[in-house]
Amino acid sequence: MARITAESGAAGPRHIPREERLITRRHLPLLCLLLFCATVISAQDQSTTAANLGKITLNVVVTPKSGPPVPGLQQQDFTVLDNKAAQTITSFQPIDGRQAPIEVVIVIDSINIGYENVARQRQEIERFLRSDGGHLAFPTTIAVASDKGIEIQPNFSKDGNAISAALQQSNIGLRDIRRSAGFYGADERLGISLRSLHELAASEGAKLGRKIVLWVSPGWPLLSGTSVEAQLTNKQQEQIFAQVLDFSTLLRQAGVTLYSVDPLGTADIGARTFYWQSFLKGVTKPSQALPGNLGLQVLAAQSGGLALNSSNDIAAQLQKALADTGAYYEISYDQPRGDQPRQYHHIEVRVDKKGLTARTTQGYYAQP
Repeated sequence: MARITAESGAAGPRHIPREERLITRRHLPLLCLLLFCATVISAQDQSTTAANLGKITLNVVVTPKSGPPVPGLQQQDFTVLDNKAAQTITSFQPIDGRQAPIEVVIVIDSINIGYENVARQRQEIERFLRSDGGHLAFPTTIAVASDKGIEIQPNFSKDGNAISAALQQSNIGLRDIRRSAGFYGADERLGISLRSLHELAASEGAKLGRKIVLWVSPGWPLLSGTSVEAQLTNKQQEQIFAQVLDFSTLLRQAGVTLYSVDPLGTADIGARTFYWQSFLKGVTKPSQALPGNLGLQVLAAQSGGLALNSSNDIAAQLQKALADTGAYYEISYDQPRGDQPRQYHHIEVRVDKKGLTARTTQGYYAQP
């Protein structure tokens, strides 16, 4: 049996980046205020994505150790486990990505990277858009995450040349966060980044079909480490847990698969590059919750996407992410009865074919 696994492998020792070690007790109220504000925004919008709560629908990508997604599998090749209990598959549909109702949003993150790299991001994204003569497989648009929030271009198009031309005319400004160095700047970037992701997911959730969000960024600050673990109060962890739950629910119900594309690639290799893997395991209760559970790479992996950081060839990394849409499987089952509100359910998909691995949403939270 092949089992669902994380793209980047098992986490190694918890080497904590320097900015994550600078937190002291006097910083925590500001941190949790930002997290709480984003939680309130999420809770206010949650009713817009409350359909089909009793049905769990998964987009499952099956791949060999290397190579493109595998088509042609049958329902009997799959086993779906919900909290280790096998579930009855109520619907099964192989999807040919070329005919699927998919929209793609490419996000340029100017919050968490220097201006010189933002310019390079734009050039690489333009190269991606103009490849293959500018013919895109899916309706695509560009969004820019900045200090002011997220600005999403309203029109989706398969004309990569037209999107590239519009991108050339856009004004992506310098980061303007006060106290941008040290903890306070990192704290502000975390709050703005989370609100931007939430706004994007909520906007896309109002539409039918699957959405692929390609967030070009080294990731926002995790702000976690031994100092935070020792000092967070029960109320603060409850607030963080509520936000973890909200993002998990919002991305799943909005049909969003998130991909993190690190524009620095191998130049970004270091402790911070892999530290996020420490937070991949689903959070089952507030006492486990840390800001790192809201990391970009963590949310991407948990949504069924990938955290791509093996190359600074951004165009190639975008193509690799979209390769997941070539062939996949839409599988549904009924949510088990008798759940307690906010109970975490871990999802595991197994494929009864040697050498194949399934990747999908890693879990969900039972709703009230």
